[in-house]
Amino acid sequence: MRDGAQRWLLRFALLVAAFGAWPAHAAITITFWSRDFGNYFPHAFFMLRGTPDAGGAPVDASYGFTAKSVSPALLFGNVKGRIERPKPAYMNGSHVRFARTLTDAQYTAILSLVREWDEKTGDATYNLGKRNCVTFVREAARRAGLTIVEFPKLMKKPSSYLRAVVAAQPEAVTVIDRTGKDYLATLPPLDGTVPVEAPVSTPGTLPGKTEPATQP
Repeated sequence: MRDGAQRWLLRFALLVAAFGAWPAHAAITITFWSRDFGNYFPHAFFMLRGTPDAGGAPVDASYGFTAKSVSPALLFGNVKGRIERPKPAYMNGSHVRFARTLTDAQYTAILSLVREWDEKTGDATYNLGKRNCVTFVREAARRAGLTIVEFPKLMKKPSSYLRAVVAAQPEAVTVIDRTGKDYLATLPPLDGTVPVEAPVSTPGTLPGKTEPATQP
């Protein structure tokens, strides 16, 4: 009986080891970020991180939509815009509001959104009141499966907008509410790819202001 039990335990251990050797796929998580006044124009953007459920290369990329330049022309109508990936130091000084786990279909839809608003593959028209960073993030939230995303009075207020999305459906999101620096420090290393190429930049430096010397 003792030998039989030992053989059974050995088979069980081998089975557990075999399952542990299978590749594990973690879904893509989208986090929504904002940055308020300072040296920069208020801004909202999102980060995609993880591995699709179907497998494939891991992803680690952030995207926002902004005017190509901050100038008085923003007050008078349409200007040129573009998709940008914010620099790490800019993310450190921003605020992470909430997260949501994506299905592969939602992830694909959000990548389509990035391409649709990119100056090379879609319409990159920027309008301060009608087509700005918040409207870009609003559409990302919609494609991520959130159902309450319309807050017309907050479309120029990135942080207030994202807080309103959380307050309207707290059960549908994971609230983070941490500085970017603190949040990024909690993430495990990930050799992630950038699924849609976009320039790395610092969104919206205000006229008369300069970027901090520590900005990479």
